[in-house]
Amino acid sequence: MTRVTVRPAVCCAWRKERGGGMPNRELLLIPGPTPVHDEIYEALAQETRSHTDPRFAAVLSDCLAYMRQLWNTDGEVFLFAGSGTLAMEMALVNTVAPGETLLVVSQGYFGDRFAEIGQAYGLRVEVVRSAWGEQVDPEMVRQALARGGVRAVTLTHVDTSTGVRADLATLVPVIKESGALCILDGVCATAAMEEDMRRPYGQPEWTLDVVLTASQKALGVPPGLGLVAFGPRALAARAALPRVPAYFLDIARWQPIMADPTRYFATPPVNMVYALHKGLQIALAEGWAARYARHERLGRAVRAALRQYGFRPLAEEAAAAPTLTCALCPEGVDEAAVRKQLAARGVVVAGGLAHLAGRAVRMGHMGNVRADQIAQALQQVGEVLQANGRPVPVQAAVSAFWQAYGEE
Repeated sequence: MTRVTVRPAVCCAWRKERGGGMPNRELLLIPGPTPVHDEIYEALAQETRSHTDPRFAAVLSDCLAYMRQLWNTDGEVFLFAGSGTLAMEMALVNTVAPGETLLVVSQGYFGDRFAEIGQAYGLRVEVVRSAWGEQVDPEMVRQALARGGVRAVTLTHVDTSTGVRADLATLVPVIKESGALCILDGVCATAAMEEDMRRPYGQPEWTLDVVLTASQKALGVPPGLGLVAFGPRALAARAALPRVPAYFLDIARWQPIMADPTRYFATPPVNMVYALHKGLQIALAEGWAARYARHERLGRAVRAALRQYGFRPLAEEAAAAPTLTCALCPEGVDEAAVRKQLAARGVVVAGGLAHLAGRAVRMGHMGNVRADQIAQALQQVGEVLQANGRPVPVQAAVSAFWQAYGEE
């Protein structure tokens, strides 16, 4: 198989006219946003119409139908202007009342954010944490739940600070056997990893209750939209609350609009909905099973290549996410300098968070980015390391990528 060699002087190798299918001048391999396909940009540039125009309402209705397919839910889905953090808030304020107990299962920085949000809304918050790079021990969750009184439990499907995936197969049954609601943060996982809200975890009624995400990660759409799905038990939890400590985030205000998008509550970001519509169509055309499998292969392949350069993925392979890799830098590598030189070549990766700042890089590999683009970026990583005096095996790393991906 012939591979393209990317040269340092070419900083626009990802442009559409070079066969990229994306008119991006840089390859954005951070935890999000992710590279945006040209068809999504074209959708974003359509004429802005009234938010109550029947033509726009039809597009929004399509998006809601696609979201139900994505999560296979028999509940309700909500789409609004905002970030993933706002989606996290919507999930909490509509299910847990002030004074009730929320258990946060944290595998990194963004798991901890759930605790901060809960405290801001007056919830009693308990946290079960793992060491960074490790999955939470289900027995620790069981012990926390055994104390009783927990209304809901939050899980982060993939924490973008660590690149660790939550083990839903073991954690969800522990949560559900306690009677608590299960809230899943899918921001760095949705559309790349299965989040089937009708899938039973041990018992027929043991299913995910809330799943939330944002537009800019594995959906491959620009930032700006929050998406949340509420299953039947979560909807019942909201119905049982006399009020919620929010206005914009109250799903009771959004339900009439989601049922009839020609109605008004708060103005939706019309052009972002166009973009989401196209992004969901692209994902549906690929097929969910195929899309999930592609991301699994990409994750394994990226880590295989980085190991050739001396990087050590923070998470063990069994716990590593298919959407993002956090890797510790080899001894003596100036992480900031490497990222700066990569950016000059048109490849943008992120640094580590918290205590990993300066010690790790985080590379996203999700959405509509292609395997050959990732392979070219990994070649650039090797060439930058070589330019900084490290004799790394560039071609061996690229070969390791393709071998792990399954095309050599």
